[in-house]
Amino acid sequence: MRVEIDQASGFCNGVVTAIRKAEQELDSFNRLYCLGDIVHNSDEVERLCSRGLVTITHDDLHSLHGVKVLLRAHGEPPSTYATAKANDIDIIDATCPVVLHLQKRIRESYDRRSPGQQIVIYGKRGHAEVNGLVGQTDGEAVVVEDVAGLDRLDFNRDIILYSQTTKSVHGFHEMIREIERRKSPDTRFEYVDTICRQVANRVPQLRAFAAEHEVILFVSGRKSSNGRFLYGECHDVNPMTYFISNPDEIQPDWISEVESIGICGATSTPRWLMEQVRDRINQLQPNG
Repeated sequence: MRVEIDQASGFCNGVVTAIRKAEQELDSFNRLYCLGDIVHNSDEVERLCSRGLVTITHDDLHSLHGVKVLLRAHGEPPSTYATAKANDIDIIDATCPVVLHLQKRIRESYDRRSPGQQIVIYGKRGHAEVNGLVGQTDGEAVVVEDVAGLDRLDFNRDIILYSQTTKSVHGFHEMIREIERRKSPDTRFEYVDTICRQVANRVPQLRAFAAEHEVILFVSGRKSSNGRFLYGECHDVNPMTYFISNPDEIQPDWISEVESIGICGATSTPRWLMEQVRDRINQLQPNG
């Protein structure tokens, strides 16, 4: 039996940077606050919590004073920075550069918007990154998760479209086509492709990897939007793709009498966790 870990799977650069900053701080001090889960993977969060990382909510932030707080790769709205300043909180900013650039562009669009222009964000409502993007517009941006969500727009007004950095390029282009089809002829429609290519470019490689194996074990935290999206791409190519969060979820019958197993994961999946999945397979099939 051949067991292979996809070499391209695992943390994206933004997550790597956030975790490195957290570990550097924890090397010097035994406690660091993080606003929200540092990554959408419970096993990695637990590993860092064992070293002293404390995950807090936005409500918690308001009650803290004079401490250090790490902002994860997803980014935060301006209100978070205002609260930190008011409470004398030292911010360790690990916002992904791609997200920071997008926040800046949306803020510029908001500041120079024409009367009545709608700023639209293709993304998941309530997602941490999307909350940060909407915050650049003082809460006025319209978030749409799919084509059906476009019913919320006024197609007789100007529209500018952005995207959450981890959404699919295909889905973004669907949005563009539908808005162009429905908008009034005398309105202006602009769109800015802000999708992170480090994530988007994984799709063709991952699909090829999934096609090379009889069974795929896709490892991801269940909170990860990127994980659900990439899992779907794998499953589309290989129906024998199973979504797991850790090695304990492997069902022995999935891998019995199989010659080739591929292990891959989301941009929030640590390499060490995929290696544990590989080791668990070898335990379950010692003579494979």
